[in-house]
Amino acid sequence: MAGAPSSTTFGRDSTLPVLHEACRRAGLSGDGAELLRLGENAIYRLEANPVVVRIARSPERRTDAVKEVQVSRWLAEEDVRATRLAQVADQPFEVDGHPVTFWEFIDGRRGRPGDVRQLGRLLRSVHGLPSSGPVDLPEFDPLARVVGRIDRAPIPDGDRRDLRRALASAVAELAGLRFPLERCVLHGDAHVQNLMVPADGIPVLIDLENVGIGQPEWDLAVTATEYLVAGFWTDAQYADFVEGYGFDVTEWTGFESLRQVQAIKMTTWLMQNVNESEEIRDEYERRMRSIRDGVARRDWSPF
Repeated sequence: MAGAPSSTTFGRDSTLPVLHEACRRAGLSGDGAELLRLGENAIYRLEANPVVVRIARSPERRTDAVKEVQVSRWLAEEDVRATRLAQVADQPFEVDGHPVTFWEFIDGRRGRPGDVRQLGRLLRSVHGLPSSGPVDLPEFDPLARVVGRIDRAPIPDGDRRDLRRALASAVAELAGLRFPLERCVLHGDAHVQNLMVPADGIPVLIDLENVGIGQPEWDLAVTATEYLVAGFWTDAQYADFVEGYGFDVTEWTGFESLRQVQAIKMTTWLMQNVNESEEIRDEYERRMRSIRDGVARRDWSPF
């Protein structure tokens, strides 16, 4: 299978053939696989095996997939509760330009609002890992995928201009920030739905492709922005998150700049799938209104 995939056609129809070919190479069956999530990756659960398959959006994600495999093995050695690789050799595979990885299925539920305290605790454990560990981690870039999303997403040109303008303004503000916390290992996409909660009630951290070295404030700004801009959390739930981690990033004077960047990231992530459903399109347009006028309406819906 040859040829680079088109980011604008990434969906169930384009990834099912990739899934079946990857499973064939791994000696597994993709028949009856369930699509669990579609974002930067298409994530499938296999019917015949307790395995989850992650299909990355484009060939440019291969470096991230290799890193994710290495980080998972390292976190296992450090006894961090994080996703574990399935017993499939030579990961990641590459199928039709898509990096593909295989993971143990976690029999549980996705993270919920009541899990934010434990998210804070897990982030504290990740941030405490040695920066000079066995994996050569890259510098975390909070804007790594944003520009490409804006360039390629199936959105009106006027929206594209508005997003570029908002991004340029946010980047200009970042240049003068002085961060209060020490640099460390970051998760890089630290929202509560990147937790899986099995029967024992102790969450497992998933989605390791953005792990890097940088300022911990970026991880904390994810939940803080979901609280202040999107309205995903109540005051009490956000207070639980702060207590779990031990630091409230919203009290730092530089948080507003991170908040702007995180709101743009949340919007550009969603807009990749704007043609998948009317609900996604409506939510994208709601988020764009917030970005254009700078008003935190706290009325976003999670996807």
